[in-house]
Amino acid sequence: MSIQENFFTSGWHFVDDDGLKNRFQMMNIAIVLSSIGVLYGMFINFLIKDNHALGTSEFILFCINICLLLLLRKDKKFYNLVASISTTQFSIFLILLVYISTPAEMKLVWFFTYPIVMLYMPEIKIFFLWFFFLIFMILLAPLQPFIAIHYTFFQLFYLSFVLVIVSIIVYFYKKRMEEARSTILLQQNILKQQLEELTQKDKLLTMQSKQAVMGEMISMIAHQWRQPLSSVTLNISNFQVKRMLNAEVSDKELDRVLNNISDTAVYLSDTINDFQTYFNPQKELKKIDVINLVKRVINFTLPRVKNTNIEIKIDVEKPIIIKTYVNEIIQVLLNILNNAIDEFIEMKIENPKVVVCILNEEDNVLIEVHDNAGGIHKDNIESIFEPYFSTKGKNGTGLGLYMSQMIMQKQFHTHIEVFSKDSTTVFKIRVPKTLS
Repeated sequence: MSIQENFFTSGWHFVDDDGLKNRFQMMNIAIVLSSIGVLYGMFINFLIKDNHALGTSEFILFCINICLLLLLRKDKKFYNLVASISTTQFSIFLILLVYISTPAEMKLVWFFTYPIVMLYMPEIKIFFLWFFFLIFMILLAPLQPFIAIHYTFFQLFYLSFVLVIVSIIVYFYKKRMEEARSTILLQQNILKQQLEELTQKDKLLTMQSKQAVMGEMISMIAHQWRQPLSSVTLNISNFQVKRMLNAEVSDKELDRVLNNISDTAVYLSDTINDFQTYFNPQKELKKIDVINLVKRVINFTLPRVKNTNIEIKIDVEKPIIIKTYVNEIIQVLLNILNNAIDEFIEMKIENPKVVVCILNEEDNVLIEVHDNAGGIHKDNIESIFEPYFSTKGKNGTGLGLYMSQMIMQKQFHTHIEVFSKDSTTVFKIRVPKTLS
C-alpha cells in the first residue's frame, strides 16, 4: 500500500468491507480539503483583512480537524463520532459565515461542497437533521433582530435553493452508488457460493476417481498375488502329500522349495510396497528416472495382460531424471494404459501393441502413449476429458481421463493432448523436469 493510500485510509487495512474503506477515504479527503480552506482563510483574515474573529474561528476549526484525523487513526470505532463532529462543525461554520460575513467575503465554495458530507455520513438521518437546521438558520438570518445581516432575504433564499438542489443530486447519486455496491456484493456472494459448489464437486469427483482407481488396483493386486500364492500352496500340498505317504524328501529338494517360498514372500512384499507407495496420500517431490517410472506403471498392468498377447514396449534413448509428483504421473499413465487394454480386450484386436515413447525436451519430458486399439471416433474425441463421459457403458465411470487431465492442469500446469487416426491413438503428456 502506498503512503498516499495509507494516509487516506487512516493507516487501516480493509479486506472485506470496501464500503467502510471508501467512507474513511472520503472522510480524510473532506477533512484535508477543509483544513486547506481554513488555513487559507486564516492567512487572509489575520494578515490582510484584519478580521480576527473569523480568523480565530477558522483556527479553532483547524485544530478540531487535526484532532479528528488523529481519532480516525486511533480506532475504527471512532468513525461515526468523527463524522458527526465534522458535520456539526461544517454546519455551524456555514451558519457563522452567513451571520458575520459580507457577500463580497462569502466563500461560496463551502455551500457547494457541503452536500459532499452526505457521501461519508453513516447515518443519513443525522445529516438531514443538520441540513434542515442549516436551511432554517440561513432563512431566519434576515428576519432575526439580534445580529445585523449583510444579505437580503432573496440572496439567502437563492443560496438555500442552490444548496437544496445540489444536495438532492448528491443524495440520489449516493443512493445509486449504494445500490450498485449492493448488487456487486450480491454477485460476489453468488460467485463465492458457486465456487464453493464447484470445489465440493471437484472434491467429489476426485474421491470417486480415487475409489475407481483403487478398485482397479485391488483387482490388480488379486491378479498379482493369485499365481504366487497358488505356487506356495502347491509346494506345501506336495510336502503334506509326501508326508502322508511317508515319502522321503531330500535336503536339496527341501532347500529348493523353501527358497521358492521365500522368494515368493519377498515378491509379495515388494508388490505391497509398490501399491502402498502408490496410495500414499502425502504428495512430495521425488527424483526419479522416467524409465523406472514407466516400468512401474507397466508392472501394475502385468496381471491384466499376462494371459493375453498384448505387448507393451518402452522406446527411449537414454535415462532422464526428473523431480516430480511420482504417484500423480503413475495415476495418469495407468488410466491411459488401462483404457487401451480395455479396448484391446473388448474389440479383440489382433497383434495388440502399446508403445510408450519418452522424449527429452529442453524443460519438459514428453511421454507419448501409442496404441493400435482401433482409434477414437471423431464424435467422441472432443468429449473424452469431460466428467462422466464413457464409451464403456456400465463398466466405465467416465472419471479416469477427466481426473488425469485435472491432475496435469493443476499439478503440472500442462495438459494431455490426444490424436487419433485410423486405428491408432496417441496420448501426449508433458511433464516439467523440475517442479518448485
